[in-house]
Amino acid sequence: MKIERASGILLHPTSLPGRFGIGDLGPESYRFADFLQEAKQKLWHVLPLGPTGPQNSPYQSRSAFAGNPLLISPDKLVEEGYLERRDVLQTPRLSATRVDFRAVGSYKSRLFRLALRSFTETKEYGEFAKANAVWLEPFAEFMALRSANHGISWTKFDPKIRANSEEIRFHKFLQYEFFRQWQQLKVYCAKRNILVMGDMPFYVEHDSADVWHSPRLFDLDQHGESRTVGGVPPDYFSEDGQLWGNPTYRWDRLEKTKYAWWVERFRATFALVDVLRLDHFRGFEKFWKVPAGHATARKGKWANGPGRKLFHAVQKKLGALPLIAENLGVITPEVEELRRSLRLPGMAVLQFAFGEDGTHRPTNYVRELVSFTGTHDNDTTRGWWTKLKRDARNPSNTQAKAEVDRVKSYFQTDGYEISWSFIQAVMTCVAQIALIPLQDVLNLGSAARMNIPGRAKGNWDWRCQSKEMTSTLISRLRKLTEVSGR
Repeated sequence: MKIERASGILLHPTSLPGRFGIGDLGPESYRFADFLQEAKQKLWHVLPLGPTGPQNSPYQSRSAFAGNPLLISPDKLVEEGYLERRDVLQTPRLSATRVDFRAVGSYKSRLFRLALRSFTETKEYGEFAKANAVWLEPFAEFMALRSANHGISWTKFDPKIRANSEEIRFHKFLQYEFFRQWQQLKVYCAKRNILVMGDMPFYVEHDSADVWHSPRLFDLDQHGESRTVGGVPPDYFSEDGQLWGNPTYRWDRLEKTKYAWWVERFRATFALVDVLRLDHFRGFEKFWKVPAGHATARKGKWANGPGRKLFHAVQKKLGALPLIAENLGVITPEVEELRRSLRLPGMAVLQFAFGEDGTHRPTNYVRELVSFTGTHDNDTTRGWWTKLKRDARNPSNTQAKAEVDRVKSYFQTDGYEISWSFIQAVMTCVAQIALIPLQDVLNLGSAARMNIPGRAKGNWDWRCQSKEMTSTLISRLRKLTEVSGR
């Protein structure tokens, strides 16, 4: 990581404002880039950008390579001449504060199919299709087969049904448009000295093009169903652990290919981002695998991951990559030894700093670190503080009371504008990079939380409002950034 001392904002594009029911790669994304520039921020941290599954989680994608079509901007399709302005003037009643994924998907799908009628396969499209054929062809075929089989899991596809060629073309068109629009936005950010920081999930979704196309790389039975699934044992976020349900990898078979699938995955991801956070980094050392069918993650066991071998294979093909290790949760000395041997910065989360273990307290930070007030899995800082104070009023909850006392002592505050106390702490600390969820910059409560780990539904739908990003807010963030040397 050769990034100078810097700070940035965590905001997934779906959370941007806009009139189409979901944040996208249209005008509001460029306005947000302007906001970052004016506030002297150097990083825009986004969550995984792939096409999401039934629960809309960016960490449960139909492909480890493809982009999410819901992020395609109808306004940009008008600019390209695929749609008429009248096609996008009348929008259904879509919420401006929450994403109704089903309604948005239905509306945008109609627009995309209309746009396809005006699409011609240019030289640029041909170059894109050729350069990305290794994943684009199987992904488009998989999505066409899903459509022909009425959306059922690939293990139940009717073998007599073949993919419709026009449907394959439709999905290739969507990927072309996603990557074209994303690259335009990325160039716009680069001209403003803003780096895009991405996020790579450790696992992939079972009902995905990756598992359908390369089943031998995953721990599946003879019918294609998962034998073991990924997760983590009981931790801070869940007393039953987290059961993600993704199939685990057959690392022995991946090693025989010199980790070719992972090499291509890294290659494709770095076509989209400048810096990459490796989610669940500890899985590369040991991963928690649970027999498929279990209701919780409690009865899993640790199994060996690929360790350095995978990263050496990737580096041999792609060179040194700017990676950040998500080393939260149950972390062993072996995991930290792997991280240090690869010279990757780890993470610290300020909300974790005030228990008895002070690991995440800024007094223990080092330069090679990425410091967050909170992540997409945390409550907002204001929401976290409100709940902590409420818990502390319970006489039997001595732990919560002790945490409240530590927060007040550390910041010398009664908690007024707690979000900005946290922001100041991560901005002024020694860590190389400081990242702040936009919800904390806006000082929002729990209603603005992005995700509650372990809760299957009702996540990922928060959206910000243009009116919230005022000139006063920009000035405050810019001045703190300047005085912090970021």
